[in-house]
Amino acid sequence: MILFDGANTDLTFDLAQARLVSLLSDMERLRDGIRPEDFAGQVPLLDYWMLAQRPATCLIGLSTGHPLLPGIERQISTSDLMLMSRDREWARTMSRWYRLGRPATITGREQ
Repeated sequence: MILFDGANTDLTFDLAQARLVSLLSDMERLRDGIRPEDFAGQVPLLDYWMLAQRPATCLIGLSTGHPLLPGIERQISTSDLMLMSRDREWARTMSRWYRLGRPATITGREQ
């Protein structure tokens, strides 16, 4: 919740609200035909990824270049999955973009 009054123009967003604003901005860019590689900047690679579920759909996989979870091919679970390109090269979670590498296989079949 944000508290404000008529004279207060300096509203401070909490982390969840900032993430939603960022997500909506990215969705507008996609709608306008701008590809993620043109605006996403430096993003982590998620290799051997697959869809997973907690209460919401997420991705799991081996992350390289994550700003908060350093390491090479570190096993991670992402925040809630919000967007995925049809070609499965890009994914936008609640908190950030990911470049998608190779999908994981289950019993020899791709997802």
